[in-house]
Amino acid sequence: MFESEVQIRVRYAETDQMGYVYYGNYAAYYEVARTEVFRKLGIHYKEMEETGTMMPVLELKCKYIRPAKYDDLLTIKLLLKKKPNGSRILFEYEVYNEEQTLLNIGETTMVFVDMKSGRPTAVPELIHEKLDAYFSE
Repeated sequence: MFESEVQIRVRYAETDQMGYVYYGNYAAYYEVARTEVFRKLGIHYKEMEETGTMMPVLELKCKYIRPAKYDDLLTIKLLLKKKPNGSRILFEYEVYNEEQTLLNIGETTMVFVDMKSGRPTAVPELIHEKLDAYFSE
């Protein structure tokens, strides 16, 4: 299993009239976590796309437990519980506030796609190189 964390401070523009983080912003928080965690691992989306592979979202799930509020420092924990295989990778997320209260859980299933054909393709070797060591066979 692979696990990493990213912190994001809630900006005023991300809140609704009630002062809570607008529900649609959680998908953006998940994306920040994915991008930053991959960057820490030495995997850059831009470089992957330059080799002809993109990684669009196939499915998004999000469960709201408690609200996040303006100026909260959120910790987004990203978990990969399963080794990526085939053409898909499943990211799971847990969002906590500064008191370590669980606010939100979610997941995104991403699919690796050949940019020329538009068809699913195998998980790139770079992803395997960086992640396989975290999973026991």
